[in-house]
Amino acid sequence: MCGDSLSSQNAKTLNKRVLLWLVFLIALYLNCSAQSDTPTKEEQFWRVGLALGKTFEANTDFPDRNLFSDIELSLGKTNISSDKEWAYRLRYPTTGVSLSLSDYGNTNEIGQSLSLNPFIELDVSRKLRFRMGSGIGYFNKQFDLVENPFNKGITTKLNLSFKALMHYDLYSNNSLTLSSGIGLAHYSNGHNRLPNQGLNTLLFQLSTAFNAKTIDQKKERTLQMRDEFEKSKHYFVSIRSGIGQNVLSQIFNDKKEVYSFAISAGKIVNKTFKLGIGAHYRFYEHYYDYINNNEALVQDRFPEFRDAPYRYATNFGVFASGELLLSHVGLEFDIGLNIYKPAYQIDWILNEGFTTSTGGDDPELIVTLGELDDYFKIKRTIPTRVGLKFYLISNNKIPKHNLYLGAHINANLGQADFTELSLGYVRRFGL
Repeated sequence: MCGDSLSSQNAKTLNKRVLLWLVFLIALYLNCSAQSDTPTKEEQFWRVGLALGKTFEANTDFPDRNLFSDIELSLGKTNISSDKEWAYRLRYPTTGVSLSLSDYGNTNEIGQSLSLNPFIELDVSRKLRFRMGSGIGYFNKQFDLVENPFNKGITTKLNLSFKALMHYDLYSNNSLTLSSGIGLAHYSNGHNRLPNQGLNTLLFQLSTAFNAKTIDQKKERTLQMRDEFEKSKHYFVSIRSGIGQNVLSQIFNDKKEVYSFAISAGKIVNKTFKLGIGAHYRFYEHYYDYINNNEALVQDRFPEFRDAPYRYATNFGVFASGELLLSHVGLEFDIGLNIYKPAYQIDWILNEGFTTSTGGDDPELIVTLGELDDYFKIKRTIPTRVGLKFYLISNNKIPKHNLYLGAHINANLGQADFTELSLGYVRRFGL
């Protein structure tokens, strides 16, 4: 009963956090849409896409499945009438939101998902376009130790989603574009409940876009606006503080906090491209409690951790960051180098083995521990971070002081570590 109560409480906490992320994403999209005058019918577009693909195995003995299938409806704006510098510098990208209904080829064990993804689409060449989006996905089937033990890809109903596609235009005119595309769709709960292998799907899409703008129309608009903007370069210093949540393992599957602080500096080019370097500090509550409670691995393999639980539960590192500034919105990606993260050894050993169940009416978990191999060294060393920011003052106004709220997924070389909400401050120089 206690375990059921804890699982229910964890699920409710996760749902609240994911719903908060969804509200954050929708607010960002609506704010982007409000940056210019109300778009006319000529500036709006919509797209219908049909996709087939294959979902990769998320774990050993992952359920058999047929072809993945997906139908997607996208609504958005071309930004071709925008007078903002970010639109000019990015050659008038398309922004919008897409709604996708997906079937994974196994109704009973993997099921279907419904996802909502704000996106941005950039021209790569005359016929080639890159689109990426991040949002929320709802799944009607999840992992269950007894009823659905082999689907370790999805453990929660609500999950974070990411989709990236490269489109090639087969035919295009001033009102209609037919295109084919190849891409990847990813879903996971951001390490908020285990197992969390995530689902990855390779997909091929055919789509029809109505009222999309051709590359020639965008070039014409770029020529019209080229005298409106001068090249610029400013420098910045930024600090942020965040709080996140994660779980440690299937045995220690209750969510606890991760506290973070970071400082960075760099330059902002043409009010649009923000490049920086910085350093971060993190404290993992799960690591601290595991060490302080003198759990099994501390007793057997890391007894020295008991001398300073707080120190061994911390993480220091450096990073490089890149960010696109779209008025009030920032799209950020960081990659770095962990200088100190000793308790990740415990994390790896607990999670890179495997867990089985004895079955029966009162099943028990049997844990086989992982080994500290070369892949462990790589993942411990390289942290990544991706997410969205909402700035209080539009970056088009080149504010000397600015505040932002951020929502990010932090990872160990792409494998989710914790989800995070943060508050940051930016100070610009050279205005």
